[in-house]
Amino acid sequence: MKIEAETIEEYVGQLPADRQHAIEKLRLVIKENLPPGFEETLSYGMIGYVIPHSIYPDGYHCNPKEPLPFLSMGSQKNFIGVYHMGIYAFPEVRDWFVEEYPKYVKTKLDMAKSCIRFKKMETIPYELIAELCRKITVDDYITHYEHAWKK
Repeated sequence: MKIEAETIEEYVGQLPADRQHAIEKLRLVIKENLPPGFEETLSYGMIGYVIPHSIYPDGYHCNPKEPLPFLSMGSQKNFIGVYHMGIYAFPEVRDWFVEEYPKYVKTKLDMAKSCIRFKKMETIPYELIAELCRKITVDDYITHYEHAWKK
């Protein structure tokens, strides 16, 4: 499901009503719980949270003109996806999330390397997502990113 939008509001406005509500609630939870320094943007056809060039001038190694991506969410054909690079980069965060998930949701976790898929809007564990957002600071992520990607 590719949504062509120039702004986040335009993106959300093109979603079906149930997904609009879920995305808006996720936005609120993420913005209230991400540590300082992350910036909300529309990137890669989704709502993203990045480390801006004002904090990390080098930008994303794949395209230094882009800010360093950290978290994105988007409405896909059959699910809402939350793409959290901390789950991919920090095994202890991934392990924590996998262990905590069944305490919030009765259905099986549908997750890939950095993607958490929510097929039923009513089962999105907003409290768990809030806690996940608080786990990694901008400095934590930059340190890990540079260790992994800078030669």
